[in-house]
Amino acid sequence: MADNQLYDYSPIVERQPIQWPGGAKVAFYVGLNIEHYEVDKPSTSTFPGTAHLTPDPLNYGWRDYGPRVGFWRTLETLDKHRVRASVLLNSDVGDRYPQIIRAGRERDWAWLAHGKNNSIFQADMTEDEERKYLTDVVETIERTTGTRPRGWMGPALTETFRTPHLLKELGLDYVLDWTNDDQPFDLNVPGMFGVPYSVELNDINLFVGHSMTGPDFVQIVKDQLDQLHADAEAADSGRVMALALHPFVIGQAFRAKYLDQALEYVVNHPGVWTTTSDEIAEHHRAGRG
Repeated sequence: MADNQLYDYSPIVERQPIQWPGGAKVAFYVGLNIEHYEVDKPSTSTFPGTAHLTPDPLNYGWRDYGPRVGFWRTLETLDKHRVRASVLLNSDVGDRYPQIIRAGRERDWAWLAHGKNNSIFQADMTEDEERKYLTDVVETIERTTGTRPRGWMGPALTETFRTPHLLKELGLDYVLDWTNDDQPFDLNVPGMFGVPYSVELNDINLFVGHSMTGPDFVQIVKDQLDQLHADAEAADSGRVMALALHPFVIGQAFRAKYLDQALEYVVNHPGVWTTTSDEIAEHHRAGRG
């Protein structure tokens, strides 16, 4: 049985306090997954019964609703509340959906590398294969967005044990894959660290995995923020709240008003720094000297 060598155990009650800008208690960001799926491979599905078929119009079409329609509905809501997205970007998106890239660049969004597409995982790659793959992903995103990403989240949060080392070679310095904390934490790769992300506060798991309703979603967002704020206040040490969204899920018409209600609560809550994962990472870097 192997021990985890990537990062050390660090109980949150024994750390140096974190202070966010303006005295905020909670740093909040939206992790907006902008993805491309190959038409002849199975992936995230709303109906497993056809997921093995090629083609699979039911599930592929559901996913493809995101860049065609759902993204633009979600964009309106983010704009309404002046929330800049932290985009978890498949590199294939840049050449296939340039209108989305243009919209994000106009809004000064943060761009994180999120693999080539959400049909390819690097878990079984050799080191040379993974290095080539990651280099292509990072350089493609830099070409299409005009910004070299600093952060990474793997498709389906997948990595190899080498991934943080290889990302550091490419100039990245944080990952979202290890959803184990409410604060940024150092990895045992010098200069690399983790920024909190969430598989729980995530529209796929809530709506598709657990069949939650829109009002359930709003209440969960409120409860998460209220508890994190209380934790931060009690410890005088900031927390991070990530809201993970996928346009083919949250962008469905009947869910739009619930994202609106959730963000209305967050951005008007006292003690919240509405920011991006890049800015959270930069604050953590600065605090490490």
